[in-house]
Amino acid sequence: MKLLLDQNVSRLLVGELALSFPESSHVANLGLGSATDREIWTYAGAHDYLIVSKDSDFRQLAFLLGPPPKAVWLRVGNCSTSAIAGLLRLNAGVIARFAASEEEALLVLPDLGAD
Repeated sequence: MKLLLDQNVSRLLVGELALSFPESSHVANLGLGSATDREIWTYAGAHDYLIVSKDSDFRQLAFLLGPPPKAVWLRVGNCSTSAIAGLLRLNAGVIARFAASEEEALLVLPDLGAD
């Protein structure tokens, strides 16, 4: 299960998540730093990535186009890179089940501190 981290999350997450999510990458590392959301969606689908973003536009694409690929929407607001890494590691099992589901296109992960 490979994650493709969107521009709005830190590139440092690739290293922080290497054990939990090997082969993951950041859009900037793949030459997609200035790509449109649709181009990222197409790339992710062709290369078996789950898109991880704080951008609600991927939510729209998930509903409009369906999988593949799939999107993990981080509803976390402004928070540290380590907090996002912790949220993703904490939900690794949930993310794995989501990735294995044929029907689901979007997984929403709320902030750890959210009510």
